[in-house]
Amino acid sequence: MKVSSLSHYVPAPSAKEELNWAELPVIDLSKAATPEARAELMPIVRDAMHTYGFMYIINHGLSPAQNQRIFDIADVPFSQVPEEKKKLYESKTRETGMFRGYKPRKYFQIDNGVQDSFEHYNIHHTVNDGRDHPASLLPFLPEIREFNEYNHFHILYPILQLLALGLELPESTFTDIHPFDDSAALTWTRFTKYYPYESEEDAKAASDVWFKGHTDITTVSILWSQPVAALQLKDLEGNWRWVKHMENALVVNIGESMEMLSGGFYKAAIHRVVQPPASQRGYVRLGVFYFVLAENNVKLVPLADSPVLKRMGVVRPSAEENAPTEKEWLNARVSVYGQPDSKSAKQENGDAVEEVVKGFFTTHYN
Repeated sequence: MKVSSLSHYVPAPSAKEELNWAELPVIDLSKAATPEARAELMPIVRDAMHTYGFMYIINHGLSPAQNQRIFDIADVPFSQVPEEKKKLYESKTRETGMFRGYKPRKYFQIDNGVQDSFEHYNIHHTVNDGRDHPASLLPFLPEIREFNEYNHFHILYPILQLLALGLELPESTFTDIHPFDDSAALTWTRFTKYYPYESEEDAKAASDVWFKGHTDITTVSILWSQPVAALQLKDLEGNWRWVKHMENALVVNIGESMEMLSGGFYKAAIHRVVQPPASQRGYVRLGVFYFVLAENNVKLVPLADSPVLKRMGVVRPSAEENAPTEKEWLNARVSVYGQPDSKSAKQENGDAVEEVVKGFFTTHYN
């Protein structure tokens, strides 16, 4: 039963500026209901994720009211839990290599000694991983579980089917390795709240960056669009371009795990989060994400049966026995991410920090 006593979250008004917006393909997911329709959509999705690694999804089946409801719920861990209580549910990220519970503010290093100004709350996709949650969030766990199931089966699965078809593989290739399971996979939902920097000096030292340029660990990342202009992607010319808010739409991008599974055919999109333009400066940014991972024991090697990869002459970057599993990749990446004392990190050309994780290079962009 839906809990009715919930404060309504009011987002910022849309940005007034005409920014340098990214031009991303828009996919109507309602047209992916049959094999014939998916065959028609496939070239658009394939080319989008091969070229940009980003796309919009519309007509996904949830109403604007349902969209607003999940944002109302997403604000609960931040606005209805006292700071001293949050500490009881902090994620032991460096020890576990996973995000569960809170990431507090000032955890990641941004630049010039400035630490991050956002917090997030992370929940396993089934909500049944044995973790405790703040009391104010407990009444909403059934709704979060329902939301996650919808994301998984009605949004993610059609996307995965289209990605498999783009590699000329059976459309169940990726859905088969993305179970909705308590223990076999570590997909998670994240609620995030970005706050203005405490001082103009900090904002300037961080070059107005809220979250440094990076690629996601995931196979697929699903972001529920919201009005605060802050997300930027790096285009093919190396320029940062803004991702425009689209009402009741999703912003979907490819992550590192899918890039490895596809032999580099699908691109892990480079993106970052910056402070918003002048018309929205001073507002917080609340985010809702569904971060998708393959089954824990899946080896992150190219799918050699793909005719597309065969034609490309894709060569596996490492022997299969040396390749990381999805869980190993997640744990290794998360445990060192954003930490200045990471022994695997090195500065490169003043533009990025490069890390070696499980034998692979991963880069954070300034």
